[in-house]
Amino acid sequence: MKKTGSELVVHALEQIGVKFTFGIPGVHTTEIYDALNNSKKITPLLVTHEGCAAFMADGVSRSSNTIGTIVIVPAAGTTHAMSGIGEAFLDGSPMLVISGGTRRDSGKHYQLHQMDLSKIVQGITKKYFLIEKHEDIIPSIYEAYEIATGGEPGPVFIEIPVEIQMFQGEVPEVKNYVRKYQIPKPDLTKIKQAVDLLVAAKNPGIYVGWGSAHASESIKKLADALNTPVCTTLQGLSSFPANHPLHTGVGFGLSAVPAGQNAFKNCDCMLAVGVRFSELATGSYGVVVPENLIHIDINPEVFNKNYPAKVSIESDSKLSFEAILEELNSRKFQSSVNKAGLTEKIARDKKAYFDEWTKEKKKDIVSPGFFFKELRSQINDDAIMIVDDGWHTFLAAELFPVYQPKGFISPTDFNCMGFCIPATIGTKLSNPDKQVVAIVGDGAFLMTCMELLTAATNKLGIMVFVFHDGELAQISKFQEIPMNRKTCTTIGDVKIEGVAIATGCHFISIDNDTQLENAIKEAKEISASGKPVLVDVKIDYSKKTYMTKGVVKANLSRFPLNEKVRFIGRAIKRHVLG
Repeated sequence: MKKTGSELVVHALEQIGVKFTFGIPGVHTTEIYDALNNSKKITPLLVTHEGCAAFMADGVSRSSNTIGTIVIVPAAGTTHAMSGIGEAFLDGSPMLVISGGTRRDSGKHYQLHQMDLSKIVQGITKKYFLIEKHEDIIPSIYEAYEIATGGEPGPVFIEIPVEIQMFQGEVPEVKNYVRKYQIPKPDLTKIKQAVDLLVAAKNPGIYVGWGSAHASESIKKLADALNTPVCTTLQGLSSFPANHPLHTGVGFGLSAVPAGQNAFKNCDCMLAVGVRFSELATGSYGVVVPENLIHIDINPEVFNKNYPAKVSIESDSKLSFEAILEELNSRKFQSSVNKAGLTEKIARDKKAYFDEWTKEKKKDIVSPGFFFKELRSQINDDAIMIVDDGWHTFLAAELFPVYQPKGFISPTDFNCMGFCIPATIGTKLSNPDKQVVAIVGDGAFLMTCMELLTAATNKLGIMVFVFHDGELAQISKFQEIPMNRKTCTTIGDVKIEGVAIATGCHFISIDNDTQLENAIKEAKEISASGKPVLVDVKIDYSKKTYMTKGVVKANLSRFPLNEKVRFIGRAIKRHVLG
């Protein structure tokens, strides 16, 4: 049969379950967009910037069972999208990148957008495909989907030259998609070794990341069986519910809140699942990992990179938790840990820390503790929160309890500012019946704020809270503590309301703690009608998070002695003399 390349592309995307594509049409993708217009299963969405398209696709992938997909032009479309592609690559999020390509049949050089895309995307994708004939389109997209979603997920790039999109070509029977990837099952011998370490431990601990977000129920069962505390990475914050009595929070080292530091202080055996022990997750490697480390991950490349493991198991998190539970049950294991004493201590530590943030309501500024307390009390348990990169990220991680798997989405190892608003849009598209809340600093907000037009145009009732302090707060604080100076971190006086007017959002301003209840209620009601809400929050950033304090301590502790003396001396001199 004869089909155009564009028709084949759309058929393949429909088969793998794509529901939305994001991008900006150009001369190298008009045929694909025309074919998408005929699809009854896929909705193509216009964005204001291809970088936002990739962040939206990431939001789709992280918050649903469908893969986020972008359709972009080569050259500028590709380079614009690379921040979002890179975020997906380092954060382990599946993504399909469909790019148009310059003509290969004309023999002409210096065409518009003519670049070697393979060299550009090689370092931030799992694989690059160049389609050379019509019959390769469907098998290549199916293979790309398998690669993107198999093992540790990530983005895959497919370049389709214009002439293949436009012209008809002979293809064999158009086949439907059948999944081939098989999730690796855990090695039962290694499971027994892991259980040997766990049952012999006096103070075991569980540490989970985003790779365990789909295994939350199994984690709860294992934690209860072992009577062990559970902490998470920042990205994996939603892998274990904050209202479970054994939940301690993000991390277990210097950058963790007191509940985490105290519960893991004497940990003699750690079960780390779906984690990579990356810089952000470990508070700049400021953690002490016990010798008896059991490391489980779908990607064997992560083992023994930063901390050596006694037992390494390549497998899916959920399958591994289930196998460990089964082995424990077969041994009729009974934990000797005093669960009541442990959970009471965790609860006391949590309360004492939160109380530090909610001592007295302020009438001239918004306190983070009261903000998150009010927000948590008003939104649904299954609401999804998306954050950006910045000071607000760690405030949310320490002060906002997350109850549902995949209820908290953040940029992490790529850690790209500008992620939040477009990712929130992608998340809302995939979860129309859930409340979707964005928390973003004013610096990150300025990078992608015009994408709110996309939310308004598509009647997406998201709530966007801008933590507005006029600085790039995280870097500003890291400058201020040791240097007593702020260089290139002060933002101009942006009028958030102007952005709301320009993009068609409802605007609310919160200037102090007394306004929180009514303002959040209004945001919730307006967003429920399908109108995006933009909230200007005059936030108080004066109190440091444990993440900030822990990172400073961890880094300073590793300085050579002479440099440590120099840095501390400079800080004292500048803070005393100005």
